Amino acid sequence: MMASHEGAKTRRKEVEEVASIVVDTALQLHRDLGPGLLESVYEAVLAMMLEKRGLKVERQKPVPIAYQGIEINEGFRLDLLVDDQLIVELKSVEQVHPVHPKQLLTYLRLMNLPLGLLINFGSPLLKDGLQRVVNKHTNFASSRLRVYQKQGGEHGQA
Repeated sequence: MMASHEGAKTRRKEVEEVASIVVDTALQLHRDLGPGLLESVYEAVLAMMLEKRGLKVERQKPVPIAYQGIEINEGFRLDLLVDDQLIVELKSVEQVHPVHPKQLLTYLRLMNLPLGLLINFGSPLLKDGLQRVVNKHTNFASSRLRVYQKQGGEHGQA
């Protein structure tokens, strides 16, 4: 019995399961603290809450850029990388600018990851501040957050 319990503990979660945990945790954080704090505060608290839920979280992770044989590790930093597979970009603004999901899609492409979440804690209702950005992600079976993906497209957002 002990071995199966340990095996369940080390099982890698699917990206949709990780996304669901992040969304649930962000909703709780927004409900408890409300909008209006600095982005860095939400980042620190969300990271700690996710770690308490058993997820690996890296903050301010550099995004390497490889172009024509040159690799650059400066320039881009993503807010949170969760379980080595989900990028979470945080904002605390009245309204998300159209460049923000594009920036997240660029990070997903550079890191070759399928899914990212853009979370705006500045929104009065967090559900209005949540945005999924996908990059060649096709396994939505376990997602509680359904998205519309255009046929033939490599990426989309919902």
